[in-house]
Amino acid sequence: MTHAQGARQGQDARVRTPGSGPAMGYVAAQPRFVRRGSECVRQSSLSVEEVVVETIIVERADRVVTVTLNRPQKRNALTTTMVEELLRIFADVEARAEDRVLVLSGAGGAFCSGADLSGPASPVAGGTGPALVSVRRVGEMAVALHRLTKPTIAQVDGVAVGAGLGLALGCDLVAASERTRMSMIFSKRALSPDAATSWLLPRLVGAARAKQLAFFATMLDAPKALELGLVNTVVPVHELGDVVGTWARTLASGPALALSTTKELLSAAWTTSLADAVEHEARCQAQNLGSPDVKAAMAAFRQEPSTPAERS
Repeated sequence: MTHAQGARQGQDARVRTPGSGPAMGYVAAQPRFVRRGSECVRQSSLSVEEVVVETIIVERADRVVTVTLNRPQKRNALTTTMVEELLRIFADVEARAEDRVLVLSGAGGAFCSGADLSGPASPVAGGTGPALVSVRRVGEMAVALHRLTKPTIAQVDGVAVGAGLGLALGCDLVAASERTRMSMIFSKRALSPDAATSWLLPRLVGAARAKQLAFFATMLDAPKALELGLVNTVVPVHELGDVVGTWARTLASGPALALSTTKELLSAAWTTSLADAVEHEARCQAQNLGSPDVKAAMAAFRQEPSTPAERS
């Protein structure tokens, strides 16, 4: 997308409100456009910054970064361009201290329908050699998401299948609308799992259930995904943005170091021994105890009522 195209998209003078998602409304504002490298950056009086690149929209507000996959005509199917843009934004979020939470969503009533298999922009297009390079980049994208030290939330509406399922499950929390559908769709396309789904799914549902879902490419509705533990909550579509916004703002205003070390400890649980885990806990806790957040929390604790009667 050129700078001019990005500017034309913004001529309707609309920006997303802080905490809102694809299902939420818009409010009027007067944006201005700032060139930043190859991106068209839109800023408004609402203190919302929106970066429009070719296949994603990046919005920053209240220390929350919302990344929206923006190919609604293809149900946000992944292309090589989108994979590269996601890799860049994940690295950017990790590097910025002011970015405290990442929300990943999709435009147009879909989260992500997996890799776009329809043309040369597909991450799996080409022969064995080029395909290996491309699919490795998809894997690197999944690893970059997993390695983010900040809380991540998937805001899932509509389909999340194949590599799109990998993106959703790669987030720390998953909020889904009632019309969400999830699937390990790969075998229906004569493909095997990618985007870290072979690593993520067994850890969530167990090896036997993971093989069943992968072999038969079962399409799961939202209640079943919740039952299996693939999502944290299921809400009506019109409430999805509010729920995710509340989660994101709560985490963004929380103790950054403690949340980061908590994520680090829990993410390592599958690959570490008990002895190593408690040693890691000790090192993380010692780090937390010296932080300004702990000092503020202890000061607030000392001011709390000491008896049930006083608390009431």
